[in-house]
Amino acid sequence: MNVYSKTMEDLLIQNALTRVSPGELVDIAVTGGSIARIGPPWGGKAREVFDAGGGLVTESYVNGHLHLDKVYTLERAGQEALGSYTSGKMGGAMTAIEQAARFKNQYDQAWILPNVRRALDLAVKFGNTHIRAFADVDTQARLEGVKALLQAKQEYRGQVELQIVAFPQDGLARDPGAEGWVRQALELGADVVGGIPWIEYTDADSRDHIDRLFALAIEFDKPVSMLVDDAGDPGLRTLEYLAVKTLETGWQGRVTAQHARAMALYPEPYYRKVEHLLKTARIGVVSDPHTGPLHARIGDLRAAGVAVALGQDDISDAYYPYGRCNMPEVAFLASHLTGLLTFDDMQLLYDMITTEAARVLGIEGHVLAVGNPANLVVLEAPSVWEALRHHEAPRLVVKDGRCWSPRTPIR
Repeated sequence: MNVYSKTMEDLLIQNALTRVSPGELVDIAVTGGSIARIGPPWGGKAREVFDAGGGLVTESYVNGHLHLDKVYTLERAGQEALGSYTSGKMGGAMTAIEQAARFKNQYDQAWILPNVRRALDLAVKFGNTHIRAFADVDTQARLEGVKALLQAKQEYRGQVELQIVAFPQDGLARDPGAEGWVRQALELGADVVGGIPWIEYTDADSRDHIDRLFALAIEFDKPVSMLVDDAGDPGLRTLEYLAVKTLETGWQGRVTAQHARAMALYPEPYYRKVEHLLKTARIGVVSDPHTGPLHARIGDLRAAGVAVALGQDDISDAYYPYGRCNMPEVAFLASHLTGLLTFDDMQLLYDMITTEAARVLGIEGHVLAVGNPANLVVLEAPSVWEALRHHEAPRLVVKDGRCWSPRTPIR
């Protein structure tokens, strides 16, 4: 990896702007991996000193959704699925998944792991320190993807934290035997139970999909992360049942819903019911507006008090040809696609790649405050507006008090 690293006991970031004290330059001290002090310059001394030069310092970036096992597979998978998924009103979303799955019998850690490392090197560069990473586990992919991600999780410990999702991409009823692969992935060390109930052919099978995977989550005491209603069909109801199941099982605050694109087409009275269920069940929603023509109602959800995060979703795979683990770039695209363009909107979008995203993923203490873990980025930009406008790599990335940067700290 082309980064500079040096372990340190103490770090002092000088002349920093923050979102909590607009226009005021502060110093930020880090000791033992945690934020020890934030305030006006006090003449403190530290083993390492970095001059922010009036740049913005914020929490590091959190990616709520990335199919990490699929990165850089577009050429292997072909472009057929890309057209089916992104055309029109997503009427071909199920077809796209079927098309994209055709190469999964080629899954092999030998080529998956180098792709994963390439993506995680970019995550380090762009200050993306936490990722919810999906890996297909089914009768075709088997455990090749999840094993590659488990290996990468160890290799990048201290730089990027991976929450590995065991994800039965092709369904349970549609892919008999997939549930067993999910179980094996959890036994190996996967962190989250995934699901994609809307892919099943009948409503009964969709509900059974959710029921069976919740049973695994309860057995292994794991959170749940499911792709729901990801097609241009206002009649899809898997988001609703996910919320109902969350309340029935007492899994409030431990469930996330990915995509939920059909929400854009829900009749208004039905949307309001689902919104209430999401809030009551404390389900966070992760949206990826840039990877499809429909997206969840981010503004309405946030206004209702539902936690919302943004995700990269894909990097050069069968569903999206771009991407580089750059979360301000994701927020920049979301700003255009969702019409969130005011300065206040930009603050909300920035929350959705930092503090709010952490809340959705159950990451504690991811707020710039004394006593919390020192997971920070030092930006060239002096404001959120400029940070999103330029979406450049940070000058300095701090993960648990340890610096990762292409630049040598100033003494």
